[in-house]
Amino acid sequence: MRKISAVSFRYLSFLSLLIVAPSVIASAWEHVDSPSHHSPQSIGSYANGCLSGASALPLEGLGYQVLRSERLRYFGHPNSVSFIQRLGEFSAHQLQTNLLVGDISLPRGGRFSSGHSSHQTGLDIDIWLKLADERLSAQQLSQPRAISVVDIEQYRLQKQNWDSRHFQLIKRAASDQAVARIFVHPVIKEKLCSSETSNDRAWLRKVRPWWGHHYHMHVRLKCPQGSAVCQPQAAPPKGDGCGYELTSWRPKPQIDEPEVAAVKPKKKPPKIMPAQCEMLLPDTQS
Repeated sequence: MRKISAVSFRYLSFLSLLIVAPSVIASAWEHVDSPSHHSPQSIGSYANGCLSGASALPLEGLGYQVLRSERLRYFGHPNSVSFIQRLGEFSAHQLQTNLLVGDISLPRGGRFSSGHSSHQTGLDIDIWLKLADERLSAQQLSQPRAISVVDIEQYRLQKQNWDSRHFQLIKRAASDQAVARIFVHPVIKEKLCSSETSNDRAWLRKVRPWWGHHYHMHVRLKCPQGSAVCQPQAAPPKGDGCGYELTSWRPKPQIDEPEVAAVKPKKKPPKIMPAQCEMLLPDTQS
């Protein structure tokens, strides 16, 4: 029987999550279809929080389109909306293409029933690496087809799917002062490291390798001013992240070892959301 590598296993696990997602029961946050009437605030942490006073990203804008809008995942902190519009203008004027914007957050942030553990505070943005030189139709936006730029099995770039504009786009996004970090597949990070031939490498520090991000980049913004209870993530390690740290992500040779009984992982205690989040759900509002 063919042995499945660690990378392949993670990829298959990711795909299985997408397949079972529709059958998962919706979270309480997914039952809310409008933002709260509060001042904009990102509350809590990226993976355990919520969003008050969210702004809806217009579904069509200069240099971008929103995917699967029926899922109501196009709400974010006003900083996120402004960032996407800035990047859209760059895409339209400098790259002559359109961005495809995936998930941001739900109308009041909070937890998804599937697909994400983060994206809870309106500061996480998925932007697909599929560049739409021609704007997509309503049907194509509702049922989009992703394009991976990484050969997962071989752990290498799919050169036929990589465009020099990907480099320009990610560099521009990472250079934005509002951005805290950007997650991409380790192979993409390797390509970015080798493609930057100038002395301007500071932006690479923000670009972090992470599994699953082979068809989109995950942009994470800094906690905004005025969001006193927003919990920032620790800053990335110093340097451009292109040395040993990146090499360590490469798959290790598989060694046949005797099978041992699997240890059942301990069940993690449920996360307690910030008290301010409870007030944003309709059933808890006075």
